[in-house]
Amino acid sequence: MALQLIKPKLSPPLDEGFRPAVLANQNFQREVNAEGTVLIIGLERSGEFSRFEIKVYPQGHAKFGSNYQYVERIIKFLLWQRGGHTIYIAGSEKIADHIRKIYSATGARKFDFDFMGKQVYEKDLRVIACALDEMPASFETGKLLGRNLQGHRIGFDLGASDRKVSAVIDGNPIFSEEVIWEPKKHADPSYHYNEIMQALKTAANKLERVDAIGGSSAGIYIDNRPMVASLFRGIPKERFDEIRNMFLRIKDELGVPLEVINDGDVTALAGSMSIGEDGILGIALGSSEAAGYVNMDGKIMGWLNELAFAPIDYNPNAPIEEWSGDQGCGASYFSQQCVFRLAPKAGIEIPNDVTDAEKLKIVQKKLEEGHEGATKIWQSMGIYLGYGIAHYAEFYEIKHVLILGRCTSGKGGDLLLEGVKKVFETEFPELLSKIELHLPDEKIRRVGQSVAAASLPVIAEERI
Repeated sequence: MALQLIKPKLSPPLDEGFRPAVLANQNFQREVNAEGTVLIIGLERSGEFSRFEIKVYPQGHAKFGSNYQYVERIIKFLLWQRGGHTIYIAGSEKIADHIRKIYSATGARKFDFDFMGKQVYEKDLRVIACALDEMPASFETGKLLGRNLQGHRIGFDLGASDRKVSAVIDGNPIFSEEVIWEPKKHADPSYHYNEIMQALKTAANKLERVDAIGGSSAGIYIDNRPMVASLFRGIPKERFDEIRNMFLRIKDELGVPLEVINDGDVTALAGSMSIGEDGILGIALGSSEAAGYVNMDGKIMGWLNELAFAPIDYNPNAPIEEWSGDQGCGASYFSQQCVFRLAPKAGIEIPNDVTDAEKLKIVQKKLEEGHEGATKIWQSMGIYLGYGIAHYAEFYEIKHVLILGRCTSGKGGDLLLEGVKKVFETEFPELLSKIELHLPDEKIRRVGQSVAAASLPVIAEERI
């Protein structure tokens, strides 16, 4: 039995088939509420444990079969939001058995099985059934990273096409440099090590001393170790340990505190430092979707926040995300990939012999010129984003959403905000007073990525 899908009150102009995950999930919980039983999902990772409680139809109920798709999609989201190498399911052995078959080396989610297990946490992904009273207690500490402005610091950001570095004194950048590089094309880890060391030495030459180094980069970082990152996709598997331990090596060689985390979390941190409040989810609509989160206590949780691969559309004909092979994932809705996907429906032909960045500029130029089809693309993305943020709010505590990235420039940003607000007004009026939306302005830009990254490490008082 399939999960019941709900047609949204506001359909994207170029996607009548869109069936928001949030509406299906909320409808399921409304219907199951009176007769449902508790199911607890637990995720174990790197010494921490998350719990997520829902209700499902009890065994023997006529609608028990609809539990399977509902629970699988919840687990899929939680894995890419929080991470985990062991999934605990308390309340139904039958549901646990179903999930175990799907998240296996031969199941439908074999990509997730391999990625979360061997690649990220270096162990097999397991699914364990247990009784409700056997479910481990939640244990999530988070880290109060960042906001440390005192001292002479270096901040860096490693992008796919350029690397940036800044020298920062007491929170004020005194030097910044941006250098083009091509990390994806290089299979020798020494290239990456030498490029990063060169950047750090360049910034260090502008300071009388270096007290700490902080950095950001796309990818999954655990304890300063890049477990998976597109920057290093050219590195052969047999040499990837050199990359995993690269920042630990740099820290030892330079002899100063060093912290490197996901660039999405640094963006959220920069937003929190600028706005002066916590509970911030940052969503970057660029070549893919990137996200970061600072919780209500100002902590970075160490979650993956890889929302590009978390489902937001349950339409069975939703686009397939090319890397993971799953459908309806954020990358297909909150990035330039969405622009390219919707362009033919908008009557826009994009040449194939140009870069993706140039393709996006072509469509954005049409948007600025008032092209009706281009306008419908961003109107569609705005509606997607409204339902997407409402979905994210089921899994995150959010007071502020920072929307940024190349897809937000010009008229695009205004259309995105307009779409989100229309969705909130129509479907989720309670969110209008709970969540404040932000496009980067001068207040937010004042604390840039480099300053936020540089502020990550704590410096012992004797070093200052």
